[in-house]
Amino acid sequence: MTSTAARAALDLTAGLPVADLEDLYRDLHRHPELSLHEHRTARKLAGRLRGAGFETAEGVGGTGVVGRLRNGDGPTVLLRADMDALPVQEATGLPYASTAPGVMHACGHDLHVTWLTGAAEALAAGRDAWHGTLLVVGQPAEETGQGAARMVADGLYERFGRPDTLLGQHAAPGPAGLYPHVPGLIMSASTDVDIVVHGRGGHGSRPEATVDPVVTAAHLVTRLQTVVSREIAAGESAVLTVGRIEAGSRHNIIPAEARIALNLRTQSEPVRQRMLAAVRRIALGECLASGCPREPEVTVGSTFPMTVNDAGADAAVAAVHGEVFGAGTVFDPGPAMGSEDFPQLALGAIPYAYWFVTTTPAEAWEQAPGGTLPEKLAAVPSNHSPHFAPDLSTVAPGVRTLVSGALAFLSVA
Repeated sequence: MTSTAARAALDLTAGLPVADLEDLYRDLHRHPELSLHEHRTARKLAGRLRGAGFETAEGVGGTGVVGRLRNGDGPTVLLRADMDALPVQEATGLPYASTAPGVMHACGHDLHVTWLTGAAEALAAGRDAWHGTLLVVGQPAEETGQGAARMVADGLYERFGRPDTLLGQHAAPGPAGLYPHVPGLIMSASTDVDIVVHGRGGHGSRPEATVDPVVTAAHLVTRLQTVVSREIAAGESAVLTVGRIEAGSRHNIIPAEARIALNLRTQSEPVRQRMLAAVRRIALGECLASGCPREPEVTVGSTFPMTVNDAGADAAVAAVHGEVFGAGTVFDPGPAMGSEDFPQLALGAIPYAYWFVTTTPAEAWEQAPGGTLPEKLAAVPSNHSPHFAPDLSTVAPGVRTLVSGALAFLSVA
């Protein structure tokens, strides 16, 4: 038997202006903006929210947008979409590809804004079906881990009210039409670490008169690969990636320093602390072994928290999604190693549900090599790929996920 929330969601989204929303998505995709520079995107979202009857504010936390629709007594539900793009040169060949050199919506945030816009408009148009308060948040700077915290620090809840429940979703690779849910840990913590190796520079013809930081950095990169394989228990999940190594200016100059940027992915705080301690110890040891004139500088940078769904909130959303989209569309894939700053909106106390919407076009999925789900997932373009291109067929379902999720908590008439 279909619940009241599911029936209302299907009614409210039966007449979605799909062509208009697809046009919005194409426009956002053509004009990507980097973190804290989402001015055009914010104006677009704010204009649509005002047109739908929301009290709307811009510039929250920098470029954030907040819309509030008060519709009588009832719970307050917050729907969030991130807005920023990535420094990636697009290679999709799409007719609506990015027009900004070196910048691309390679993580689906343009789709997130489109989904949020459609859901806000549908819920506003169907306000006779529910009671409560709807908060709609267009968040900047998710990719840098700054946006959620900046909006909270700028008085998000003091100015617009504290929600009872937070809801968010993310485009993900996988055959379009699936809605993965995890009733607990769904995404990992992420920690950036920067290391500066100090050597003694000189002429390439006289290495004996130098301390070569490039050689030390090379040893350090190799040794760091043993942190996960030899210092973390096999039952734990962790990833250490060296994303950048920089040193030198010319072929025959031994530089005075080398810089390494790495990223840790962890699913518990004890493992994170153990990895950080190992990184510091290995960096110090390699520099000592090389005779570096100074100890290395090890700096912890941006950190994303673990995303841990409230089990009750996630169960409510997963149940209504199962009703709306049918049997087999909702499943538990287990936690992912990706990271989000969405939990910072929860202040450690507000329950939230966060889920995925798979967006790989059917043709691309069918043509991908491999006979199993993991094999195909490894073959299709993923988030942050210059070839990432969500299927337009997911525009309407992604609106429906947010509408049905909101109605699972709002007072439905």
